[in-house]
Amino acid sequence: MSIDYQSLAVAGVQALSPYQPGKPIDELARELGLDPADIIKLASNENPLGPSEKALAAAREALSELCLYPDGNGFDLKQALAARFGVDMSQITLGNGSNDLLEVIVRCFADAESEVVFSEYAFAIYSLVTQAIGAKGVSVPAKDWGHDLDAMAAAVTDRTKLVFVANPNNPTGTVHGAEAILAFLEKIPERVVVVLDEAYCEYLQGEGYADGVEMLSRFPNLIVCRTFSKAWGLAALRVGYSISSPEIADILNRVRQPFNVDAVALAAATAVLEDEAYVQRSREVNASGMAQLESGFRELGLSFIPSAGNFIAVDVGSNAMGIYQSLLEQGVIVRPVAGYGMPRHLRVSIGLEWENAKLLTALANALGQPGQGA
Repeated sequence: MSIDYQSLAVAGVQALSPYQPGKPIDELARELGLDPADIIKLASNENPLGPSEKALAAAREALSELCLYPDGNGFDLKQALAARFGVDMSQITLGNGSNDLLEVIVRCFADAESEVVFSEYAFAIYSLVTQAIGAKGVSVPAKDWGHDLDAMAAAVTDRTKLVFVANPNNPTGTVHGAEAILAFLEKIPERVVVVLDEAYCEYLQGEGYADGVEMLSRFPNLIVCRTFSKAWGLAALRVGYSISSPEIADILNRVRQPFNVDAVALAAATAVLEDEAYVQRSREVNASGMAQLESGFRELGLSFIPSAGNFIAVDVGSNAMGIYQSLLEQGVIVRPVAGYGMPRHLRVSIGLEWENAKLLTALANALGQPGQGA
């Protein structure tokens, strides 16, 4: 090859490494010669219940029109979201998963002269997209594995265009209540756009919960991003949304790809919003599964980061990658998070009761403690 094509890429992209998703079941089966039916995946924070029957029925019906382009404006889904949250349809932007919207937001508001503020241990996409467009990423040291909101506010300069706050945070599961988020927003200049990434918000319950949508009327520089991939069980269909001021939504809709949410995803997401029993069951299974794993980790003598999401980061010691490999060999897929600066931790998604039990047994074996953790 006579041309170094990497050198032709823009500088920010040249220095990037591809995002590494959780290992698929079929890939592990091929690599280790395992039966896919014997493998459990607790790596990607997916809903262990499987999809809602209402979503499945709507998806099947939409399949008959695969020859047609989807509604590029997503009218039915926007109408359902607007009714659910008490906002205007003009405030909603749809995305191919919320990840799509995070990228669109950076492209709309930042450039090579800009700074983008996010927390240490926060979702990797914030840093990746910032670097890709050539902006300067400002990673603020974490506090107790979570966002140090005071330090993040102090990190805002005249060059800051965006601030990302994940609440709950991935991969640590830490969360801030409404009072803390409101106090933070009060400190941010109105010229700086704040993205409140609430991908796991449906798992939050009780008083003091920070609902970003309720804060929009007070903070016109706020964008709230959410997804159907987690509690709503539609990860494979890739559909997310943001809610903001109509002015910001108008800007985002100028840049997002046309038809960025397909017709099957639109139909399933619209239908699942009516299945409140499903999302409540998701919360219940998650709460009981979290308690099961926390108890098992304590029995194994392992510390963990208390989590408000549908996953938990557990400290398995200095040989975390060895433990990870041992789990793979036992047919259990979890997520190493050394790339997040957490080399001792593994992130474990909450599964069904039997899946959590299998994980704990496999983890006990990997740690040389057979008979413990089950």
